[in-house]
Amino acid sequence: MIELPYFNVNEFIERACDFIRETVELSNSKGVVVGLSGGIDSSVVACLAVKALGASNVRGYIMPTETTSDQDLYDAELIKDELDIESEFIAIGEIHKQFLKTCNSENMVSENNTLASANLKPRIRMSILYYYATLHNSLVIGTGNKTEIQIGYFTKYGDGGVDFEPIGDLYKEDVKKVAVALGVPSSIIQKSPTAGLWSGQTDEEELGITYNLLDRILYLYLEKQYDFESIADELEIPYNEVERIINMVNNAEHKRKTVPILSKYCDE
Repeated sequence: MIELPYFNVNEFIERACDFIRETVELSNSKGVVVGLSGGIDSSVVACLAVKALGASNVRGYIMPTETTSDQDLYDAELIKDELDIESEFIAIGEIHKQFLKTCNSENMVSENNTLASANLKPRIRMSILYYYATLHNSLVIGTGNKTEIQIGYFTKYGDGGVDFEPIGDLYKEDVKKVAVALGVPSSIIQKSPTAGLWSGQTDEEELGITYNLLDRILYLYLEKQYDFESIADELEIPYNEVERIINMVNNAEHKRKTVPILSKYCDE
């Protein structure tokens, strides 16, 4: 298996801190708010934010539902305590249920019911984060990594609804390296990633591929410009698996772009 290209982790951490400070200063904000899921991405971003801005300028929000695991709750509290940041614990389960009840979704018959209900959770969290960001004159700092952003493994106007993304150019494997350098607890680094959208859900099971392999498919396609067949040969995997992943990248393009605006003028 090929290795991802080397990058200087400590140098990246310093540049990320500069990026966070400059983004906050340019917006005339006082700090950032971050959703703490207990996962590696949000933990790394919280650590970077504290390193860049100081603990007093970072606020964390833990927003579980009934499908959030006890381990994730424990790890979210753990990183909050280690960083000594102000935080709020806001259970969103009742908000979620009331939304579905108001929309009378229980009587709707659609193959997309499960997905629509699951995606509502990160969108509720996004609304809460922006509420507190406005209260505290802060920005919402994103926790998305390159792997998930490229394949669209995030909810549009949910966890994708943020002001800036400090780790958005890091593959999942890169995030782990940064987490180690920052001293993120091993319990967070080593556990299976999950979005917690339903009980027992794990990212790799839902995606049908390991992050280790996914990172390498994306690297060869996005950065080395390999064609599908060359990627399949290099990684010794079926051609149709490469095709499946790249289709995810192409289908998610609308998630990565700003809202398209039609010009009032015809093209010359």
